[in-house]
Amino acid sequence: MGRKTTVAKPAAPAEPSTEKEGGLRLRARLRYLYHGSQPPAARFRLAVIGIDFLLIAFFIIGPIFKEAGWAFYIVDYMIAALLALDLAARAWAYSDIRDWLKRPIVWLDLFILATLLFPAWLANLGFLRILRLWTLLNSEFFWRTIGHKYDDTRVEAVVRALSGLVTFVFVVTGFVYATFLGHEGIAGYVDALYFTVTTLTTTGFGDVTLPGSIGKLLSIAIMLSGITLFLRLAQALIKPHKVRHPCDRCGLQTHDPDAVHCKACGNLLCIPDED
Repeated sequence: MGRKTTVAKPAAPAEPSTEKEGGLRLRARLRYLYHGSQPPAARFRLAVIGIDFLLIAFFIIGPIFKEAGWAFYIVDYMIAALLALDLAARAWAYSDIRDWLKRPIVWLDLFILATLLFPAWLANLGFLRILRLWTLLNSEFFWRTIGHKYDDTRVEAVVRALSGLVTFVFVVTGFVYATFLGHEGIAGYVDALYFTVTTLTTTGFGDVTLPGSIGKLLSIAIMLSGITLFLRLAQALIKPHKVRHPCDRCGLQTHDPDAVHCKACGNLLCIPDED
């Protein structure tokens, strides 16, 4: 009798993980939206920046409407969910999440998120949410979307200097409002803003003052910081006009608009001139 041979069937190919493929597709999509240069990606980033400015406006006027009670906290938690979603999407779109977490701007955004998630415990630190303005206007995300239209480095320098000045004004206003509310002269948010601006500009009308040694030391710090920030803004405004045109030999990024040779290595340049 012949021996019966059993032919082994080839193993079925392993089915790809649907969840893994879905995650990869989502990550690729987020990278396209957050880092792509095509018009749909640029429009998406413009929408995100527009929403960011609306959130910053809420952070500025938030102390005025805080007495609205539960309605204020509902809006607060809605903004927290929106910000958390944006941060999670940016982290997922980044090539290395650990490297992303090393950036100081990211930790500032995470702290702002914490003040939104725990308003009852971090209520006195809510004024630091205004730092979102500084993180936005100093982020690569903003300048890759908006700033690429300007090769003039003065525009970027002025915007960064203004962001520092405006952020400082509202952070100090929030601190004064949270710390000295109810003291003589500080009866509301507008009084705190008025005190901050008059002190920052060294006008010093004297009709609104802060009590005690702490108030005097804070006033001195505001005046000194104000002088520094105004000088930085003035320096940015009068800084010589330069354009971004990387030298292909030494990598120097900025040059005079009419430069023919790189001032660092002498390499011949060909800077586009629209005139």
